[in-house]
Amino acid sequence: MDTKLTQKEYLYLLQESLIPALGCTEPIAIALAAAKARELLGQEPESTDVCCSGNIIKNVKGVKVPNSNGEKGILIAAALGIAGGDPSRGLEVLVPVDDAARAKAQDMVAQGKLTCSIKEGVDNLYVAVTMSGRDGSSSQAVIAQYHTRFVHLVQNGTVLLDEPELEQSSDQGGVTGIKSRLNVADILDFAKTADLTDFKPILERQVRENTAISDYGLANPCGAQIGRTLMACDPDTPKTRAKARAAAGSDARMSGCTLPVVINSGSGNQGLTVTMPVVEYAQTLNVGEEQLYRALLVSNLIALHQKYYIGNLSAFCGAVCAATGAGAAITYLYGGDYDAVSRTITNTLANVGGIVCDGAKASCAAKIASSVDAAIMGHNMSMAGLCFQSGDGLVQEDVEKTLRSVGYVGRVGMRTTDSEVLRIMTDKVDLSSAAI
Repeated sequence: MDTKLTQKEYLYLLQESLIPALGCTEPIAIALAAAKARELLGQEPESTDVCCSGNIIKNVKGVKVPNSNGEKGILIAAALGIAGGDPSRGLEVLVPVDDAARAKAQDMVAQGKLTCSIKEGVDNLYVAVTMSGRDGSSSQAVIAQYHTRFVHLVQNGTVLLDEPELEQSSDQGGVTGIKSRLNVADILDFAKTADLTDFKPILERQVRENTAISDYGLANPCGAQIGRTLMACDPDTPKTRAKARAAAGSDARMSGCTLPVVINSGSGNQGLTVTMPVVEYAQTLNVGEEQLYRALLVSNLIALHQKYYIGNLSAFCGAVCAATGAGAAITYLYGGDYDAVSRTITNTLANVGGIVCDGAKASCAAKIASSVDAAIMGHNMSMAGLCFQSGDGLVQEDVEKTLRSVGYVGRVGMRTTDSEVLRIMTDKVDLSSAAI
């Protein structure tokens, strides 16, 4: 069986994966589920319970929700979805929220009309919102595996939708099945030869919207101001600008900026990281629009390829995967072949493959900058013919095995890390007795 993807399959994958999102995608997934449950209920709920996986809780705790006046947390995300969200807008569900909806949401939280809980034994990406109305009506909306994938919908006891869990080996025509057939060699061949006509609108939007929020983060004191700090120190090199441009977008979105981001692998931070370094180097090299878009195909697809082995949420920092994609694309822009791109990927993962995800928050921008720095160093090593060798930690004899090796650690090996990070973040560990 020929596993090589067709242009139509690549297009479908990118259309489904590179979508706009307002704010951090985990609180937005909560808002989306809440807005859908409210739509099914047909009235303002008397009570709402939000039940989430640990990874959702981890990624909501420290990040500001867009259109909330700077508030954080599960309850305000859900309340905003109920009060003013539009579920038909997907990850831009909170765009319609106005002052009246914001006031109503804050009142719902203050009155104790919402509760939240953690759900064990489910997918890392899981949100269930259950509502009750004044007249005994009820509804439930459940999102799992992907930030916009509704798997269970119930209205007044009647099940409207009940979707099974997506298996990696199933649904070869769907996103999961397509990602299972990706490989570095095919991605590079496709990027070089693809008819860009259908891809151009997707990539244009990615560049336009991610550049806009990056500009905002550089112009305004958002978050920890990582992007602004980098630019203030050394604005004259493409390496610094690549790190700063990606980090500045994260500075803005972690602070609740209401500008959208085109995501990658379910994450706005990853969307920024696969985009802005590539844009910066394309401008530096003056390669033109076509080569920029071909490099963005490399960057986006390499990142999606890696995340297939890890999953959308884990204790493995997704910025590493996205920066690895960006590094591969920079090598591509410099004329690197398959071997050179493979060396860049290997060098980057051998360096920063152990960065831990401890939730979405201001320091994500710093992790992005560090990951991009490692990717550029990996690129520079590669162009000099240098590469970490098989047996150096997780490095294997070829790039595909290295991707699987690192992915296995991220998905399986770091499960305990994930649990312990959540326990610390929810004050369930006595750190006074944590010494050896």
